[in-house]
Amino acid sequence: MNLDLDPLWYEIPVFYFSNPAAIRGPHDDVAISPGSAAFDYELEIAAVIGTPGSDIAAADADRHIAGYTVLSDWSARDLQAREMRLNLGPAKGKDTATSIGPVPVTPDELEPYRAGNAYDLAMTASVNGKLYSVGNFSTIFWNFGALIEHASRGTELRTGDVIGSGTVGTGCILELSLTHGSDAYPWLRPGDTVALSIEHLGEIITRIR
Repeated sequence: MNLDLDPLWYEIPVFYFSNPAAIRGPHDDVAISPGSAAFDYELEIAAVIGTPGSDIAAADADRHIAGYTVLSDWSARDLQAREMRLNLGPAKGKDTATSIGPVPVTPDELEPYRAGNAYDLAMTASVNGKLYSVGNFSTIFWNFGALIEHASRGTELRTGDVIGSGTVGTGCILELSLTHGSDAYPWLRPGDTVALSIEHLGEIITRIR
């Protein structure tokens, strides 16, 4: 987004906790967050924890992953921006809905596609049939081993926990609108259909209401 990253971003795989009560299926409708006029998708991959553990080493993390699937962290960018000014958040900007699915794909099924820090899996997003986002899972900076190692430090990851990858490059309207303008990439509106697809993992298709 033509912004400088804090050097600390390269030292800590920072994350936040989201709302487990807001999980949606891969074809469920998603409502715009109350009061938001800047609603956005986030094209991500999720790792589902199968084997619980604490203080998991990055080198051992793969055996704790039951499978990978598609994830969208729906985000109210206007609410998020206000919260982040207080150095505490995001909270209400991201707690309305998180879509996951359609199925978990086991790591051994993806092994033939291993590349870079992850797997060579094309990732795309479209809104009302117009292609918005194009990326690849292999470009991730912090791999899931590092993410799981950091998230499990001093605590426990449990079976069924879902760890999101963070948004792939170009994988949200915020980035696209800052780069190309909001006229070309407007915020989501009621009635829009969003399709989020990841090669070999499947697709989330969601109607915004």
